[in-house]
Amino acid sequence: MASKKHVDGEPIVIKKYANRRLYNTHSSSYITLDDLAKMTREGLDFTVLDAKSGDDITHAILTQIIVEEEANGEQMLPVSFLRDLISMYGNSMQSMMPSYLEASMANFRANQEKIAEVWQSGMAGNPLAKMAETNLAMMRAATDAFTGHASSGKNAARAESAADETANELASMREQMAAMQKKLDELGK
Repeated sequence: MASKKHVDGEPIVIKKYANRRLYNTHSSSYITLDDLAKMTREGLDFTVLDAKSGDDITHAILTQIIVEEEANGEQMLPVSFLRDLISMYGNSMQSMMPSYLEASMANFRANQEKIAEVWQSGMAGNPLAKMAETNLAMMRAATDAFTGHASSGKNAARAESAADETANELASMREQMAAMQKKLDELGK
C-alpha cells in the first residue's frame, strides 16, 4: 500500500506535546491515536515529532497504536509470534528483521490483491445470489407440493421450470468454481 501525501507532497506533521496531546499541523487540530490509526488505514503518510525536542517519534507512536489495538480489539498477533519477535532483539539477526518483515508484508499484500482479483473475476455472476434464488425457488416448489397448490397445471409448469433453471444454474456454478480453482492453482505455483 503506497502512502498518500497531502497537497504539497510532504508527510503530514503531527506534534506530540508533553501533555500527551497530538496536534495535526495540516488540519490545525488536536487528534487522537484512533485518528492516527484511521490515517494509517487510509494510507496517509505522517510523521510524529516531539514538540519540545523535534525528535521523530513516529515509530514509538505506531507501536503504541498496535499495543492499544491488541489490548482493545481482536488480537491479530499470536503469542508465539510476539515471543519470537522479542527473542530477536539483541540477536545477531536483529538487523535483518526489519527488511525481512517489510518484504513479508509486501508479499502478503501482493498475494491478497491477487486473491481478491481472482475472487472478483470468479464471482462476476455472483453465484451466491444465484444459489439463494435457487434455494428459494426449490423451497417454494416443495411448499407448493406439500400444500397441494402444485396440482394446477400452471404451478406444476412453474415448479418444473424452476427445477430446470436450478439445474442450469448449478451447472454454471460448477463451471465457475472449476475456473476459480484453476486460477487459484495457477497462483499457487
